[in-house]
Amino acid sequence: MELDYIIIGSGLAGIAFAETCINNGKKIRVINDSSQNSTTIAGGLYNPVVLKRFTKIWEAENQLEISIPFYKKLEQKLKTKFLFEISLYRKLNSIEEQNNWFIASDKPSLTAFLNSSLVNLNHPFIEEPYKFGKVNHTGFLDTFELKQTYINYLRNLNILIEDTFDYSKLKIEESFIQYEEYKAKQIVFAEGFGIHANPHFNNLPLDGTKGELLIIKAPDLKLDKIINSSIFFLPIGNDLYKVGATYNWEDKSTNLTEEGKKELVSNLKELISCPFEIVEHFAGIRPTVKDRRPLLGNHYQYKNLYILNGLGTRGVLFAPYLADKLFNFIENGIELDNEISVNRIYKKLFR
Repeated sequence: MELDYIIIGSGLAGIAFAETCINNGKKIRVINDSSQNSTTIAGGLYNPVVLKRFTKIWEAENQLEISIPFYKKLEQKLKTKFLFEISLYRKLNSIEEQNNWFIASDKPSLTAFLNSSLVNLNHPFIEEPYKFGKVNHTGFLDTFELKQTYINYLRNLNILIEDTFDYSKLKIEESFIQYEEYKAKQIVFAEGFGIHANPHFNNLPLDGTKGELLIIKAPDLKLDKIINSSIFFLPIGNDLYKVGATYNWEDKSTNLTEEGKKELVSNLKELISCPFEIVEHFAGIRPTVKDRRPLLGNHYQYKNLYILNGLGTRGVLFAPYLADKLFNFIENGIELDNEISVNRIYKKLFR
């Protein structure tokens, strides 16, 4: 069977690229074995600002311009709700942080994202001696709902292969690749942390950052805003809230740890004072790169092998934006920015 693309992986990156291909009339197959769970258990939060330093994320305006309409269109297509546009409030913990907020909100690049006036939430279970700063153009993506719905969509189209990809069966020719009965012009690897098993791209500096999260139930809280402090606190309905996340650069497993849970509970108790119960505790590995930029482009030797990876903690906004970039690079020859191109890594590896 002849195809335009084989796509390996069905996380945010794989979904975004698959949908971009479908929207452009390309014949594809998506191979997924559910071995990577970072999308399924992700916090799903998106915002255009690095809230530790009050700086705008790279290409924030362009990411929002492409990604939010992408998800809204996909919601309509799948007849499912998974994008929620909710204001985010950053808890300020000192006079110094207040001053830093005022300085940042006055910068032309940030005025659209940071409200210049601080606010009190006046919530009975949240202390706020230094008030909150409101961030605009924020919300969250129900990544579990998106993935489950999209997998079913691919399954119904008969373009989903639910199996582990066998790299030894991939035959690479100059103008096409062959995998079992499928002959395709290109193959795109969107495997997340699974890249370490990929013999063609496992020399790239993609690290894994483990994150643990909780879902809690707090019937008395009645909060409909996203709160960012030492943790993020996200209302997901029915008195349930997602709380996260930890960062562990050493442990590459998805095992739940008591240490991670205690850290989250301790930070949560500093933020809210009402009773709560832990409903669920989960963990995943974020695909992160040391220079905090994604890995995008083609293999240095095999030009029909491509990678879409390294989305890290910004996957919700990154995925549709990068899928669009990669598609236009492959189909229309539009060069990738050096900041996201895998060539920046290859230049160092082979200099």
